[in-house]
Amino acid sequence: MTRVEPAPLRWLDRLTQFANVCGSLLILGLMLLIGVDVLGRNLAGAPLSGVPELVSLSIVAIVFLQAPQALKAGRMTRSDALLNWVGARRPGIARLLETVYDLLGMAVVAVIVHATWPIFTRAWARNEFVGAVGDFTAPTWPVKAMILLGGSLLVLQFAARILRRFLGGADGGV
Repeated sequence: MTRVEPAPLRWLDRLTQFANVCGSLLILGLMLLIGVDVLGRNLAGAPLSGVPELVSLSIVAIVFLQAPQALKAGRMTRSDALLNWVGARRPGIARLLETVYDLLGMAVVAVIVHATWPIFTRAWARNEFVGAVGDFTAPTWPVKAMILLGGSLLVLQFAARILRRFLGGADGGV
């Protein structure tokens, strides 16, 4: 018998998947942009203005948009050797270690989100941008907003892992 997850967890997973898709579309857009830039440089001797700036901004946005889904799917980079060893002998201790890991992850990402908020509001209020006036400029606030969104979803996915672990869900860790 399959257990139906609570509606808030299902909505969180949908939002997380949507952010992941947005990150993937951003990767596709960057690939196209870089391809056009390379063609412009080699065929016409005219590169696209702002490509390096857009790439540097987009990489940060992509990471924060896709990290929550990576955590949800169990693809977040980590070393499992000790946890697997403990889990084979003492599953309860392994669950406790997983929960501590998730709580620490929540705390670290929450600090990042908290520290990003004033940076976002300043970038929005001052209309901060990257690039050179007269050549190419792009606002920085959308990337800051994506850090806030992705970081918030990541904190919530850490919390969801803990909840799923104690509800007996399949993707809550050990």
